[in-house]
Amino acid sequence: MNYFLKGLKIIFTIYSGILFILSFFIMIPCYVIVFNFWNNERAPHVAHRLTRFWAYLLFIIFLAKPKIKGKELIDKNETYVFVSNHRSQMDIPLAAASCKNTFRFLAKAELIKAPLLGYMIKNLYITVARSSKKDRSRSMDEMKKSMDEHISVFLFPEGTRNKTEAPLIDFHDGAFRLAIKTQKPLAVLTVIDTDKVLPPKGSQVIFPGIMHAEWSPPVDTRGMTEDDLPELKNRVRKIMSDILERKILNR
Repeated sequence: MNYFLKGLKIIFTIYSGILFILSFFIMIPCYVIVFNFWNNERAPHVAHRLTRFWAYLLFIIFLAKPKIKGKELIDKNETYVFVSNHRSQMDIPLAAASCKNTFRFLAKAELIKAPLLGYMIKNLYITVARSSKKDRSRSMDEMKKSMDEHISVFLFPEGTRNKTEAPLIDFHDGAFRLAIKTQKPLAVLTVIDTDKVLPPKGSQVIFPGIMHAEWSPPVDTRGMTEDDLPELKNRVRKIMSDILERKILNR
């Protein structure tokens, strides 16, 4: 029986991988059209709608059902610093599906080198080379500029996928510093079970399943200064921790 289930998982992963690649090559020309034929002000919003469409298409392909709670807490007319915990590559489409507000992810600079994918990331995201202090400063300036243009920014404060057994790993300061510098609300999304669909380590075997995402009431940063950064970071960590604990206990 174990061999049978293992075989089914492999077949499903191959099927999902083929359809993902097909969807990728279908979406690439759509993004090229948006970035080359729409004006700079409109293009990010159209691209975000494309990304949301692609996210739901992937959920259908992967037989992954998203359950999103608290969408009414996010004002579609507001500009936010969005943050989320990070367990799986599925967090990215789930984040896009969870919010109609146009936003740009902060991504690792080395991803730009990937063929075709690099083109999309260069145009959709803000990138950073975390090992370079100069580049971290540049990316902070770009994120502030994006928010000045009323386009939100989405960061994973853990910096990378959490491959440990702990609910969360250490947070970096960037998201919280950005929220304080711009005096914009910080919106917290907590995701769970994305790692059950696509594990963060080992072989990239895809499993059908249900993924949960829950928005918390945005945290107001007006009046905060750099001195408030540690408290803000701890507050957001507790918000995520409490939801993760509740979700796990209610399984």
